[in-house]
Amino acid sequence: MENNYEREEGAGEQGQGGIAAAEELSEERWRAIVQSDAAYDGRFFYAVQTTGIFCRPSCKSRPPKKENVRIFPDAEHALAARFRPCKRCRPTGRRLPNQEWVAQIAAYIDAHYRETLSLETLADACHGSPYHLQRTFKRIKGISPVEYLQRTRIARAKEELLRTDHSIAEVAEAVGMANTPYFITLFKRKTGHTPADYRQSMAPPVMKEDVSYDHPNQS
Repeated sequence: MENNYEREEGAGEQGQGGIAAAEELSEERWRAIVQSDAAYDGRFFYAVQTTGIFCRPSCKSRPPKKENVRIFPDAEHALAARFRPCKRCRPTGRRLPNQEWVAQIAAYIDAHYRETLSLETLADACHGSPYHLQRTFKRIKGISPVEYLQRTRIARAKEELLRTDHSIAEVAEAVGMANTPYFITLFKRKTGHTPADYRQSMAPPVMKEDVSYDHPNQS
């Protein structure tokens, strides 16, 4: 039976006494990660908390920030902590299906849509080439990664517009779009409304209080 690699909310949060407890990141292990030293393959695996992916020490992907790294004795412990296997270095020993890789990419976008994301950023974070990522994502999802990112940002913007009284510029920045005019243009293209019109049209109506009183001239 295949493992379910879908990473859930709170991945990697097990305590030190649990089955998925991480080991110490020693200087020796960190050096092996930075140098992609294959001599350490099988001795430990490392996971990156910001991407939800785990790798062999020899993985050729760009080294992560040290503070985001967790160390596991084997792939099973990393999977138990709900990290996903890297498509590039195949830490579980099997090829990661494209459907699961695309799920990784979509999950990364969902978690990081507030940041500046490019195809190169996604490819680097999800351990693949930009060209292959673009083609594979579009084939499986039916839309490009950029389109998926835009839809995610617009969906979050709708929530912000109705949930808060933030200005349009503040909403734009909150969903990762510092260029307010572009945000307004994109929002209208995707929804048919400007952000201000959407907020006004979708806001619940204000109920007027029905106050009954006797007219002073009535007897």
